[in-house]
Amino acid sequence: MAVEEPVVQTAGLTKSYDGLDVVRSLDLSVPRHSIFGFLGPNGAGKTTTMKMLLGLIRPTAGTGAVFGLDIERSSSQIRARVGYLPQDPRFYEHMTARETLRFAASFFFTGPKAAIEDRIASMLDLVGLTDAADRAIKGFSGGERQRLGIAQAQIHEPELLILDEPAASLDPLGRRDVLAILEGFRATSTVFYSTHLLDDVQRVSDTVCILNKGGIAAQGPISEILSAGSGTAFLVDVVGDVDRARLALLAESWVETVTISDVDGSATLHVVVSDAQAAESRMQRVLLADESLVVKGFRRQTASLEDVFVSLVEGTRGDG
Repeated sequence: MAVEEPVVQTAGLTKSYDGLDVVRSLDLSVPRHSIFGFLGPNGAGKTTTMKMLLGLIRPTAGTGAVFGLDIERSSSQIRARVGYLPQDPRFYEHMTARETLRFAASFFFTGPKAAIEDRIASMLDLVGLTDAADRAIKGFSGGERQRLGIAQAQIHEPELLILDEPAASLDPLGRRDVLAILEGFRATSTVFYSTHLLDDVQRVSDTVCILNKGGIAAQGPISEILSAGSGTAFLVDVVGDVDRARLALLAESWVETVTISDVDGSATLHVVVSDAQAAESRMQRVLLADESLVVKGFRRQTASLEDVFVSLVEGTRGDG
């Protein structure tokens, strides 16, 4: 059985400005019908990479292909099959959501008017804007604008959606709604979206790439990324000199990072370890060697994407 060609594939893709690499030697591979989370801190090079894939800016070095088409020589053919949501979508404020989608659809469809209107209505329903369909956009909330942007990107049923920070400016309910919409596109499209919101990636993505300072820190199925990271973390509730406790733990070879959170006067150590067995047998002993320290709680926690992200991107033990 032949292996299906990735929707997006790059080799050594690089973009430099004034001799500085903003994007450095990216080798990306985005499977079809996946939700691909492009993760990294602000300024990591996510938006620059997306613009290169769309042919909006030219790479300094390396190659890239979308649908097997070269991103420099075939950018117009690529864009006809892609839906794009920029980080800060702009609209004609006097138009309604329905008029905006009708305008966007006119660039792609020349079929029967009734069929186009049905498509517009279904997209408004999909993104939860049916009740707001005939209101002027100037009165839209941030969440409504973001959902309209997604509908506009999806209006022509593209094979690939490229979404730049689709949920960054939204409250938790708005983010939940947007993520549910993205999950609904999995059957018909590939979703390539950038974000710095770790919880969002872990909730909906099946493949991720972690970008740091323009280069790839990790890439692959999210299950592999999590298992390749530290894998295990422990939460320890303590009373006493928590800074001394943190330093004592960091002196152990099996401890990778220790962060401290204070809630209502109680301190919790979040300890990421490389050897769960050693942690279970020795961590409490290390802490209780300090007679002034009281351990009130000790529990194991499966590593989250945040643990892996901190380990890969921050690159310092114990900072947080």
